[in-house]
Amino acid sequence: MAKHGKKYKAALAKVDLEKEYSVREAIALAKDTSITKFDSTVEVHMRTALDPRQADQQVRDVVVLPHGLGKTVRVLVFAQGEGAAAARSAGADLVADDDETLKKIEGGMLDFDVAIATPDAMGKVGRLGRVLGPRGLMPNPKAGTVVNSADLPRAIKEAKAGRVEFRLDKTANIHVSVGKASFSTDQLYDNFSALMNAVHKARPAGAKGEYIKRITITTTMGPGIKINPAETHKLEVVG
Repeated sequence: MAKHGKKYKAALAKVDLEKEYSVREAIALAKDTSITKFDSTVEVHMRTALDPRQADQQVRDVVVLPHGLGKTVRVLVFAQGEGAAAARSAGADLVADDDETLKKIEGGMLDFDVAIATPDAMGKVGRLGRVLGPRGLMPNPKAGTVVNSADLPRAIKEAKAGRVEFRLDKTANIHVSVGKASFSTDQLYDNFSALMNAVHKARPAGAKGEYIKRITITTTMGPGIKINPAETHKLEVVG
């Protein structure tokens, strides 16, 4: 197990590991305990009371963060004909409408952050599941990444603006980025609020009693800071 350096230990000393902080307190503390030389990503980790093996306890949805993620999002679109033309005019970074591009992706060319597809292109996209699936890049109707040609401009715009997908993993956790350490506390609060509102709205039918057991916010390589889950119901996004 790797030993933590002086910076991490100094940051950890500022955190009360037993305390569940208010949302604003936790965000301010996460910013204060960011220890990397680069602009750290702010991450939210949720421990749920769900059973990932049950079909009626799945969580998968998307949320548009009001202040984005603080990075340039590269969008690839799988489309044909008019859809491909619409994707190009809407600002897609890459359009896969030919076999050559599909073969490049199959071979591991993954110079994009989000993949969107039109329904008529999904037949060809299916064979890329082995490459796209493990990286969370497979277009999916539930995630809003399989859309009709007419909806491509909106989907591309949202993806570039900071639309993120959240989903329950095999260990009953949800992990989502909500911005950068350089964001203001208000910006991170808005993004966190939008995320938590969406997560609570996506509560599955099979969730009985407790839903979110624990919430931790952290920056890249920084210490985890607990947030009181009871405080995350209906948070207001200031804008």
